[in-house]
Amino acid sequence: MPTLSAHVNVFETGVYGLAESDLDKVFRLPTTTFIGGSEKSLPLREIIRRLEMAYCQHIGVEFMFINDLEQCQWIREKFETPGIMQFSLEEKKTLLARMIRSTRFEEFLQRKWSSEKRFGLEGCESLIPALKTIIDMSSLSGVESVIMGMPHRGRLNVLANVIRKELDQIFCQFDSKLEAADEGSGDVKYHLGMYHKRMNRVSDREISMSLMANPSHLEAVDPVVQGKTKAEQFYSGDTEGKRVMSILLHGDAAFAGQGIVYETFHLSDLPSYTTHGTIHVVVNNQIGFTTDPRMARSSPYPTDVARVVNAPIFHVNADDPEAVIYVCKVASEWRNTFHKDVVVDLVCYRRNGHNEMDEPMFTQPLMYKQIKKQKGVLQKFAEKVIAEGVVTTQAYEEEVVRYDKICEDAYNRSKDEKILHIKHWLDSPWPDFFNLDGQPKTMHSPPTGISEEELKHIGNIASSVPVEDFTIHGGLSRILKGRANMVDQRVCDWALGEYMAFGSLLKEGIHIRLSGQDVERGTFSHRHHVLHDQNVDKRICIPMNYVSPDQAPYTVCNSSLSEYGVLGFELGFAMASPNALVLWEAQFGDFNNTAQCIIDQFISSGQAKWVRQNGIVLLLPHGMEGMGPEHSSARPERFLQMCNDDPDVFPKITDNFAVHQLYDCNWIVVNCSTPANYFHVLRRQILQPFRKPLIVFTPKSLLRHPEAKSSFDDMLPATIFKRLIPDEGPAAASPEKVKRIIFCSGKIYYELTRERKNRGMDDTVAVIRIEQLSPFPFDLVKAETDRYSNADLVWCQEEHKNQGYHDYVKPRICTTTNHTRPVWYAGRDPAAAPATGNKKTHLTELQRLVDAAFDLDAFSGKI
Repeated sequence: MPTLSAHVNVFETGVYGLAESDLDKVFRLPTTTFIGGSEKSLPLREIIRRLEMAYCQHIGVEFMFINDLEQCQWIREKFETPGIMQFSLEEKKTLLARMIRSTRFEEFLQRKWSSEKRFGLEGCESLIPALKTIIDMSSLSGVESVIMGMPHRGRLNVLANVIRKELDQIFCQFDSKLEAADEGSGDVKYHLGMYHKRMNRVSDREISMSLMANPSHLEAVDPVVQGKTKAEQFYSGDTEGKRVMSILLHGDAAFAGQGIVYETFHLSDLPSYTTHGTIHVVVNNQIGFTTDPRMARSSPYPTDVARVVNAPIFHVNADDPEAVIYVCKVASEWRNTFHKDVVVDLVCYRRNGHNEMDEPMFTQPLMYKQIKKQKGVLQKFAEKVIAEGVVTTQAYEEEVVRYDKICEDAYNRSKDEKILHIKHWLDSPWPDFFNLDGQPKTMHSPPTGISEEELKHIGNIASSVPVEDFTIHGGLSRILKGRANMVDQRVCDWALGEYMAFGSLLKEGIHIRLSGQDVERGTFSHRHHVLHDQNVDKRICIPMNYVSPDQAPYTVCNSSLSEYGVLGFELGFAMASPNALVLWEAQFGDFNNTAQCIIDQFISSGQAKWVRQNGIVLLLPHGMEGMGPEHSSARPERFLQMCNDDPDVFPKITDNFAVHQLYDCNWIVVNCSTPANYFHVLRRQILQPFRKPLIVFTPKSLLRHPEAKSSFDDMLPATIFKRLIPDEGPAAASPEKVKRIIFCSGKIYYELTRERKNRGMDDTVAVIRIEQLSPFPFDLVKAETDRYSNADLVWCQEEHKNQGYHDYVKPRICTTTNHTRPVWYAGRDPAAAPATGNKKTHLTELQRLVDAAFDLDAFSGKI
């Protein structure tokens, strides 16, 4: 059915003065339209007449693709009512004052630091009153917290005039002589975030605002903002999004070009991810760095991606501040009424190049000739309101002088600053978690074991259906019966060990959120945290929420088929509170590479850049199972490459050395070989007095391996996570007889111990598991190498030599021994792909590396 698509070319000419033959080019209208619920054939001139009455010259609306008649009628009333866009004198004065601040702030920066990059807002100065209007209207509607994300363009202006960051703190960032006082490396000024709580003058209500720090990777912050918004709504009981909301700012080229925009939109209406409506503001300066829109997108408008979620799109000429303000009011009302996404497209221009040092005439000469002739929006608006008698010329000039003085005074104060405080730009503070100086309240990490009674209780929950008249699948009945048998035998497998960790933390009041593709059942059908009634559609049961009457809630949710967007979302969720365990599980470990931007730019380096701790957990299934190059490797070498510990320095061993190591690292990387150790590392993640990202390489075949079970004894009070598991067999009884130490990590341990037993070498070869790869357990590795002083040292892994852990582990073991004992390698040869696609070749490679590990003459004479 043909539909009305009300597009207006708002920046060029609007609808006036065009020949009738040009009209359908401008509006892209069919002559048959769908209006008011019925199909009618209307003359094109009548369509234009209606649109002229509604949209005038500077506003265009896209909404007829929305399949809800009530919503379409609501939009029509907001735009088709004659004379609806009226402003009082006070509103016009306020708008003028905000335009002065927005414009003069950029001009002040240009005067003081003309050769500095700042990614100014010139050409779209109306963005500032636009955002302030959205916040004012939202506050009037009851919103108490706003989380914002934006690119670099205009960020300093938003920090100054929307978030209200102290101007002298902003100006300090331009002083190249000042040094940072906090830990970490810091970031450039136009990436920094800020949290601020203040009184809103329009609503006379307190409102907190958070502008998220983010990297140069455009749109990467979108899902992070949504995740933090969702978390704040969750913790405050805001189930409808009436008190917490998000605003996302975009550039036109990035909005159309970056796939993460699409991924984020598709989270907007999913039950476990919805934030009940986001207001998107596009700074559409009609260019992407140097790329013309005709070369940057295939769609007519940069905002067309929003159509996939039926979000109305309001195009508005950014050179008409009154039209901008009206549209932003309507967008705020839409979000408050329907709790759905809405897009405001500020059609504007970029007065300078991509940055202030860039020459745009190289690539857009005609466009920039026109821009140079363009009168500034403040000047045009000031002339308009002066002509209308809203203010006098003298009053306008006095307001300009007043704000200039505010900037000058702040500039003079900024000269007194001696150091830069990165923590002053923290976007997600946890004031009750740390001391006033931002340091942990203690550097002690308690034992992570729990009582036998608690283990049995949680085990019984895991092996039962706590809802009456609930029919589960027959195969699942066998799984639950198997769990019950393990509880009786006082052992647990991987899935039950995870259940014990989750259940005990929930009982202690810690909210747990597990998200990812197929996490409810588990990719390998091992978890089954959500039970489905076989006779009643959509009837489910989550036994984990029946652990204790006063427990914290457990959220487990299958995600959309997205890694980049969903991992970013969970990262944002983890920012909101330190008292929650937030986990993202990849369907297979190698899928993390489609979320590499979040991993590289936010997770591994986030604390160093922005002094922002985060305790997110990544569960990455990993292991060479002979199933081909895909889904075999979670690429541990990449995570280890980004660890910040020094391979060439043996650290000073002090009290609480292990805790201090964790505090100093940028993230923790583990490869557990036992369910008990997995249980402990999950509990340690919450019980330690600070937060660090945790990367866990989880098993596949070990999920059902008969030897990969742990006794309850390994999970009782006083037990802890084992960073290294020493050999506890005959070799440990007579260390002087041991000829070789094989260091390894993860699944290969079980292959090695089986081969050692078959060869009768239990007393001559010690097999030691390094469970925590980073930060590296220098102290424990040294204890083992000293203990077996006559043994040669071998690192064995199932991954190829240029992959896996070898390049990370070998130099650290060498440092531990002060380079007095070589470390030999037993593993697969270097390769481009992670694994072979041939099962026979896989087994041959495995046998070859195992043979090398146990051939005591294999490395004789080799260097």
